[in-house]
Amino acid sequence: MIILHNARYIVTCNPQDTVLQDASLVIQDTKILDLGPAQEIKNRYPEARVIDLTDQLIMPGLVNLHTHLPMTLLRGVAENVDLQGFLELVWKEEARIMDAHGTYLGARLGALESILAGTTTALDMYLHPASNHRGAVEVGLRHVSGPVFFSFPGPDNLTWNERLELAREWPQTLRSIGGPYVPLALTPHAPLTVTPEHLREIAELAVEQGAIITVHASENVSENRDTIAAHGERPIHLLNDTGILDLKPVLAHGVRLSEPERLLIAAKGAAVAHCPGSNLKLASGAADFVQYRNEGITVGLGSDGSSTSNDLDMFAVMRLAANLARLVRSDPAAIASSEIVRAATIDGATALGMANRIGSLEVGKEADVISLALREPHMIPIRDPFTTIVYSAGRADVRNVFVAGEQVVDNRRPVKVDPQEIMRAALEHIAGDTHD
Repeated sequence: MIILHNARYIVTCNPQDTVLQDASLVIQDTKILDLGPAQEIKNRYPEARVIDLTDQLIMPGLVNLHTHLPMTLLRGVAENVDLQGFLELVWKEEARIMDAHGTYLGARLGALESILAGTTTALDMYLHPASNHRGAVEVGLRHVSGPVFFSFPGPDNLTWNERLELAREWPQTLRSIGGPYVPLALTPHAPLTVTPEHLREIAELAVEQGAIITVHASENVSENRDTIAAHGERPIHLLNDTGILDLKPVLAHGVRLSEPERLLIAAKGAAVAHCPGSNLKLASGAADFVQYRNEGITVGLGSDGSSTSNDLDMFAVMRLAANLARLVRSDPAAIASSEIVRAATIDGATALGMANRIGSLEVGKEADVISLALREPHMIPIRDPFTTIVYSAGRADVRNVFVAGEQVVDNRRPVKVDPQEIMRAALEHIAGDTHD
């Protein structure tokens, strides 16, 4: 049993957005046992191990709803291009270094960057899913991922039947690797790159396995146009026609959605992973986050991969999302800071079907918890904790990270891995100095 003791604030992200002051939180095994006034909690559990978090803020771990963790190895490969130019450059480099071993090394690097920045859960889409998942969970991340689907060989040079076989084996593969609980996931790349016939097969397999689905959709104007040219319909309509939309998928980006498409997404209960950093950098457009929420769409936040946004910093994503929402709506009061924090925590968990487990700090939920240092020049004074999180805090302020009750970062130090070894192995692989 562990007491995270005497935090200045506990930001719960519960349905009431309760914020406790001078409070403590109790972790027993994987779950939150109790939380409340600091001295009362300490007196109630005299035998517990105490971690003093004076002058720190406790909040739920961040949920990165769309990323490509192994693409840390491709950081900086494609600059000053749009989405289509990015894909052309990146797929060429992927063929060179992103074999199974490169994917494992990149996943470790991406997971390390993520947990040090306060992300405890990531929905990840990438090649070689077993290697990807193994690398991420070794670092301590709650890693939601699964087989990737293209209707052509793709950078990993697999046939369609080979992809299906990987997907059928995925439940057993996931169990054999272990790590914190995650749902099964299937990850078709996009309606442009997966035919309608193959999308139907994925939908059927997802129903059979009880898997969630994530897929890129309507990231920019060219993608919509090219999808119509290739398959006769816009991405959202293809996903609806093929049964994917009925499964409440997480739609990555969703920048260029018409009003009928947005209303359809809301009616089906699908979610959008809003990736403002990537969308701005590729000039894909500005999703109207506030409009989507007003229309009933669950919207979480994502970093996308390091080859488009260049980092996996969810604090930067929160700030971009907040400011972009104000700009798009021409309204400085368009969205509250508390709603941005919820998008990065409980709303992301909801999109994953995991809101009963993670995303808020409530008794009985799994202990995915982070703490932020507050005694820093840029954090003083604090008039509203939510505003501080969104507009003042950054990844360097993260001090402690727990995933399913296990401490994976202790005062900025990764607990489960050697960061120097992870960075060295990644650089050697990129340079071609290792062979596996």
